[in-house]
Amino acid sequence: MITRRLALRQFLGFLAASPLWPQRPGTTYPPIYSDEVMGPVNLDEIEEAAKKKIHRLAYDFIAGGVEDEITLRANREALGRLRLRPRAMVDVSKIDTSVELFGRRLEYPILMAPTGGKNLVIPEGDLTAARAAQAVKAIYCVAAGGWMGKLAEAGQAPIWWANTTGQGARTAAQAFARRSEEAGASGLCITVDNQYQSNRDRNNRNRFDYGYMQTGVPDDAARQQQKPRSPAVAAMLQPHTPNMTWDYVEWLRSASNLPVILKGILTAEDARLAVERGAHGVVVSNHGGRQLDSVVATIEALPEIVDAVGGKIPVLMDGGIRRGTDVLKALALGAKAILIGRPYVWGLAAFGQVGAQRAVELLRAELVVSMGLAGKPTLASIDRSLVKLP
Repeated sequence: MITRRLALRQFLGFLAASPLWPQRPGTTYPPIYSDEVMGPVNLDEIEEAAKKKIHRLAYDFIAGGVEDEITLRANREALGRLRLRPRAMVDVSKIDTSVELFGRRLEYPILMAPTGGKNLVIPEGDLTAARAAQAVKAIYCVAAGGWMGKLAEAGQAPIWWANTTGQGARTAAQAFARRSEEAGASGLCITVDNQYQSNRDRNNRNRFDYGYMQTGVPDDAARQQQKPRSPAVAAMLQPHTPNMTWDYVEWLRSASNLPVILKGILTAEDARLAVERGAHGVVVSNHGGRQLDSVVATIEALPEIVDAVGGKIPVLMDGGIRRGTDVLKALALGAKAILIGRPYVWGLAAFGQVGAQRAVELLRAELVVSMGLAGKPTLASIDRSLVKLP
């Protein structure tokens, strides 16, 4: 009898030996992991495995959205409403997922987005995720510290973009840009929709302490005895960078040669301003439904932003990506690449470094097969004719 686990092994084995899967010299790819790691067959099942292993506060922090979680659900629902229009009789014996982004050739268009809370699920979460990114050759977006230099010395550093929610003063912004370039970053990824800490009901209900993001969640007895350092409700009153304006792009550009990518663009108006003010790229993002509730789903916002920039800068997208067909839909509507956040964090929580790697590898495998079944052998062959809009 063919079990689910055996079927997945056969599927990945087929890809590893198939011309569909790009091979690096001297490698067998994707790798085959332990039976436990190979158990989940998709990203949702990796989340379920993670949920069983971590504290409820940690799960709610990562899984949750804002207030009524309308936008959190909308990201997935909007992707589900789109239908594909595959082409027949196309030679798809070889699938090429490579893409050029800011002068760098990537093997596939999947990046690891900046996320908070990785230390909630595993000690040194950012460090472990960085090693996973290096193993799967994915760009990693992170507010890196000195540990990234140590990884580089050990030959374990990924390609990475320095992420920040901004600095309110020109001198601080320029110092961030110079420091990031000196540390080896390949880009500056600016989260522009995080001026204030959002109102997250799950965190408020759990009396979540934002200090746990560094230390991890203590056991229940210790939690009862300690006084929260930054409880969730109080944190909402603390602004991050509410005075950040479009001048910020010029501040960064004047201090480094790195591309400036603005993450959190949802309107054509802001997309045009991003081009005018010198941004090198934008990410269509609503922070995974974690900042302002009831905003538009990212896949719905994507077409107008792609039209607004007119090919002058690349447009990326995140939010709700769980399947290879989701990636395919985003590429068809004009995204140059996509970013994932929660899926690789669930991988970390469930299985450590190899779990994060497997989350990326599963999504990549699904993209390869989806491109083949859609009659799209290269990313360049994917266009809006592939998607039927609702």
